Amino acid sequence: MSDCRSRSRAKGFTLIEVMVAMAVVAVALPALLFALIQQVDGTEYLRERTLASWVAANKLSELQLIVANSGAIPSGDVQGESRFADRDWHWSMEQQTTELPGFVRVEIAVGLLDDREQRYLHRTVAFLTPKQP
Repeated sequence: MSDCRSRSRAKGFTLIEVMVAMAVVAVALPALLFALIQQVDGTEYLRERTLASWVAANKLSELQLIVANSGAIPSGDVQGESRFADRDWHWSMEQQTTELPGFVRVEIAVGLLDDREQRYLHRTVAFLTPKQP
């Protein structure tokens, strides 16, 4: 009869074992959720930076088409807004002369329009020269 009782006790977990397992899960689960949330935030930030780089590339392509069509680089700094990938973007294009005659340094900075701090997510720098006759 004592064999029957010892066998029935060995089939399940004790209350202490269950409580220890729950404590381990209670400590590990929030840490895993925190890591998951950080990963999702990082992915969204990288997506926004990638899209901002595409907006800057589009603005640079537009400027290159203007230079190819008119044969001159438009002067002055320009700012504007664009809609791309269902998002509104603000961009700024600054020009500086270089030590090389005829070359102009163009910096295009792009950020989200709804960003209250107006931070730029991406900057592209290019060197342009007008079309030679």
